[in-house]
Amino acid sequence: MPDSRRPNIVLILSDDHAAHAMGCYGSQVNETPSLDRIATEGVRFDRAGCTNALCAPSRASILTGTHSHRNGMMTLTTPFDSTQPTFPALMQAAGYRTALFGKWHLGHGAGHDPDGFDEWQILDGQGEYDDPELISPAGRTQHPGYVTDVLTDLALDWLDQQDGTQPWLLLLWHKAPHRRWFPGPHEQHLYTDVTFPEPSTLFDDYEGRADAAGEAAIRVGRDLDELDVKTTIPAFDTAEERTSWFYQRYMRDYLRCVAGIDRTTGRLLDYLDATEQSDDTLVTYASDQGFFLGDHGWFDKRFMYSDSMRIPLVMRYPAEIPPGTVSTDFALNLDLAQTFLDFAGIEAPDRMQGRSLRPLCRGEATPWRTHVYYRYWEHLKAGVGAHVGVRTERYALIHYYGEALGVTGAIDDPRPAEWELFDLESDPQELRSCYHDPAYAQIRDELTELLVVSIREAHDSPPPSLQHLACAS
Repeated sequence: MPDSRRPNIVLILSDDHAAHAMGCYGSQVNETPSLDRIATEGVRFDRAGCTNALCAPSRASILTGTHSHRNGMMTLTTPFDSTQPTFPALMQAAGYRTALFGKWHLGHGAGHDPDGFDEWQILDGQGEYDDPELISPAGRTQHPGYVTDVLTDLALDWLDQQDGTQPWLLLLWHKAPHRRWFPGPHEQHLYTDVTFPEPSTLFDDYEGRADAAGEAAIRVGRDLDELDVKTTIPAFDTAEERTSWFYQRYMRDYLRCVAGIDRTTGRLLDYLDATEQSDDTLVTYASDQGFFLGDHGWFDKRFMYSDSMRIPLVMRYPAEIPPGTVSTDFALNLDLAQTFLDFAGIEAPDRMQGRSLRPLCRGEATPWRTHVYYRYWEHLKAGVGAHVGVRTERYALIHYYGEALGVTGAIDDPRPAEWELFDLESDPQELRSCYHDPAYAQIRDELTELLVVSIREAHDSPPPSLQHLACAS
């Protein structure tokens, strides 16, 4: 390594990979030996999450270390201002060689293309699984092959070009396993004879919660279509039979796509071993957000519910991170920018809103956040109402404020404001809101105040339905 204090850094980011579809997080449906290897040889964060469970907003938060309202990427629609400070640009300025290959999904054109990279090749928007077209400063080029393999090949080719005189930063940002879940040739025959266990909430009736849960248009048995399952849909006698049929096919292709991520991650780890760079490289694997795998009868994300908000996050750096470390502290996607800058010895800008995870990586006991703040802005896209909330170790408070607030990409169709409160100790699957239960009145009031404080601490603006509380506090 050219500088013992400045490791090489690679961030492998997948799209919509649920933590509960990863072996080291206790998956009951698949194995991920290469991803698990990172955790076994490094640290696994068991309470990692995102602050806005959508692809583009999460990526903007990862790059900038800020909440959506600060970086301007609240929904999938607004192009990202790539001139704002990002950790790759800061690392490039400090002498790192930098590259990005894969899904950008943050807009295209002057001021929106990737900035701070010596080389970048990105998918056009969502991109294609087969023979993807990639955009670079030189123009557009179609690459034959399966997207996960194509991106990994480009990343390894770039690493081969590094001469060892400078540390490097590599962002390998995959498309998989995003909908519509087309597996590659290496994985297309996996799970052919497997019947996956159905989640206990697959036939959720959405009773006992806000109306927002029942309105969401992300039901496995109702909102998936022939393009998702890639076959003709037969007739069914019951809605339950239809849901079970769709679930098996959805999971089969989703997990095949995950297997492709795991296989190519193994290629990258093997490359680092073969080139004797493993000891000098901080390897991080994460997803931009979680995903519902039939949980609550859903696919997709968006909600503050745990399966959507939670992300897999594992890191390995043999020079500093003890093997087998497990952190149960709250880690966030917006912590990654400051974490990488910390490892690289670069001061983070004051505008960043996360914290370096470095002491948690080392297993050190350190004062840490006891709650996390979440806000989903894209009102009624996929039928999911805009909401804001806080999560502690035991409770989750969600406020659906029911308005688009003029945000680009949100649907201007108001809904009544609603609340949900979940006791995660007695109800870890978030099935019964206890917001109106008198036994939880004190907890409800305390968490409501915590939500108001969290909005203020994040320098966010409260929705109109909370402004009276914000003024009173």
